[in-house]
Amino acid sequence: MEPRYKRIILKLSGEALMGEKEYGVDPGVIDTVVSEIEEVHNMGVEVAVVVGGGNICRGLEASEKGMDRATADYIGMLATVINSLTFQDALEKKGIFTRVLSAIEMKELAESYIRRRAIRHLEKKRVVIFAAGTGNPYFTTDTAASLRAMEIHADVILKGTKVDGVYDRDPMKEKGAKKFDELSYFDVLQKKLKVMDATAISLCMDHNLPIVVFNLKTRGNIVRIVKGETVGTTVRGHVEKVAT
Repeated sequence: MEPRYKRIILKLSGEALMGEKEYGVDPGVIDTVVSEIEEVHNMGVEVAVVVGGGNICRGLEASEKGMDRATADYIGMLATVINSLTFQDALEKKGIFTRVLSAIEMKELAESYIRRRAIRHLEKKRVVIFAAGTGNPYFTTDTAASLRAMEIHADVILKGTKVDGVYDRDPMKEKGAKKFDELSYFDVLQKKLKVMDATAISLCMDHNLPIVVFNLKTRGNIVRIVKGETVGTTVRGHVEKVAT
């Protein structure tokens, strides 16, 4: 089957990488994601990854506890580099050539981010991991994923989370929460739904870039999405009807 998308950005939250742990990375989650990236990569799809750092440090939470916000965000960016290198190691053990491109220069560990270099790596069928967010404080890795998606002309952002889509309320806390199959960007902003932050959603809206929110823990979801199957919640332009 011909894949629906030719070039994707896979956005992974740091929290999703914890699995059932309270901190760090669950090797089982890494193995599941890497196996799916391998399958998608073998289909000829160009794959870029943006990983959060919330499993190690969240800048916003640290700043709320008294740390300077900019300093806290830089620490969070370094956490994303740790996660990126972890993914690189796991992918290369599968024989997949991988490059980590960092928005903060650290030449001993990763290449510096250059847009044309990133596109060239993708064209050479290397998996590209974007580390250190945008390189600027006050911006989330969701915004980094949206920005990088625009720069490399990705077809879609796949956002892996702990739940199977977007709900009107937190499904982990409220049993009556209702899941949306489709949403427009405007619906997400108006209803203040926790898909991505407003800056990230606005970027996607301006460039009509679809976002698919799915459960990272369900094996096969990434492959199914790439093949064009309906999985999770899709956020795109105008939607005729939205569940309430």
